Amino acid sequence: MVVREIPVDYTRALRQAVLRPTMTLEQLATHEGPDAYAVGAYDQGELVAVGFVAPGGSTPGSWRVRGMATAPDHRGRGAGTMVLDELVRHAIARGANCIWCNARVPARGLYERAGFSVTSEEFEVPDIGPHYVMEKPIQRPPARSVHS
Repeated sequence: MVVREIPVDYTRALRQAVLRPTMTLEQLATHEGPDAYAVGAYDQGELVAVGFVAPGGSTPGSWRVRGMATAPDHRGRGAGTMVLDELVRHAIARGANCIWCNARVPARGLYERAGFSVTSEEFEVPDIGPHYVMEKPIQRPPARSVHS
């Protein structure tokens, strides 16, 4: 399996099939910002998992993971983990100090294994299901003095 950057519009078909079957591809596009960084996991040339990340949130340095979707027949094989790891790496490399998402309840374990923690009560997204806000704080080493 290989993970690589993809245009965000390549994520839409899988996101629609797995996450939001009642939305059109055009409606899904409204969830994407112009600065979204998207990746896909490919298994023997087939796109099996996607996600994207972009700056966003109530505090400077916050980045939001969105659109994490894995084809049902590829779950449990590490594709989602590989996508999430790459999104986190990208955000950290660009100065993120907190990465967050609205995680579906069944995906909680995926995010917890990646260092995210639940930071909200369970809430319902209409037509989608129960979610949690989850966050991954980023610890940066203290700046070194030039005189040390």
